[in-house]
Amino acid sequence: MQSQLFGQTGWTVSRLAYGGWRLDGPEGHPLNDGGVVGIRAVLSAADAGYTVFDLADIYGGGESERIFGLALRQRPGLRSHLRVVSKCSIRRSGDSGSAAPYRYDASAEYIIRSVEGSLTRMGISELDVLLLHRPDYLLQPDEVARAFDQLRQSGKVREFGVSNFRPSQVTALQRACSRPLVTHQVQISLVYREVLDDGILDQCLTDRITPMAWSPLARGDLLLGEIPGAPKLRSVLNAVATELGVPPAIVAVAWLLRHPASILPVVGSVQPDRIEALSTATACPMSHETWYRLLEATRGSRLP
Repeated sequence: MQSQLFGQTGWTVSRLAYGGWRLDGPEGHPLNDGGVVGIRAVLSAADAGYTVFDLADIYGGGESERIFGLALRQRPGLRSHLRVVSKCSIRRSGDSGSAAPYRYDASAEYIIRSVEGSLTRMGISELDVLLLHRPDYLLQPDEVARAFDQLRQSGKVREFGVSNFRPSQVTALQRACSRPLVTHQVQISLVYREVLDDGILDQCLTDRITPMAWSPLARGDLLLGEIPGAPKLRSVLNAVATELGVPPAIVAVAWLLRHPASILPVVGSVQPDRIEALSTATACPMSHETWYRLLEATRGSRLP
């Protein structure tokens, strides 16, 4: 798999990340298989050349992180070859009392407690990157910055980033932080294209922040689901795939990789053959003209 730099860290990482959202099964439908499927997926991703592994304290109620840790223990030495990313700030309803609502929490106390829980579940001593999963409306940048500094000084987290923030929120947090934020994870695909116009990718380019694309195939809707303009988009997607001699999913991921912001798509399949197949997207050619051809198809009209 091809590689790229990650933010301002100086790290060279795989051009695709592996996402652990479904290591324990689809949301609300746990596999209860002792982690067999998830462990196999993690090890398959490592074998296919993925070096960035993306998790979150909320995935499977922490079970995805635990399964990832089991995979690491099955293959001693693997941890040293990976960049482990996890996220916090989403809290489920009732987690601190029956009256507690579903909410976002970027308080220093919760950030630090969440990291300690993630490390325990994964059986590791340090996260390479911690992201705030969603922007807490009550977020206080100086408080978050202090939590980040404490976690770094204690050796529990090396670098920090955000997920699903507006550019103005990134700027406010960055001004308070002593170190540059290294990544911004947002929803990007041929179906969800808002980041092309909302300033997020522009900010990533300017500030050397690596954008991570969650759900690069729109949770499968791009290929199989009901989406606006699906017939036209799929017709063009299939035509390009035929021309390039690759499956449509490879084209969709290659479309993201073509952007100059060096988007890092997060692949979430648990099927080993699919995990490996998607890794070939990093070698799929995508011309300027083909990129715009796909954009026009998904827009449903020519550019103004």
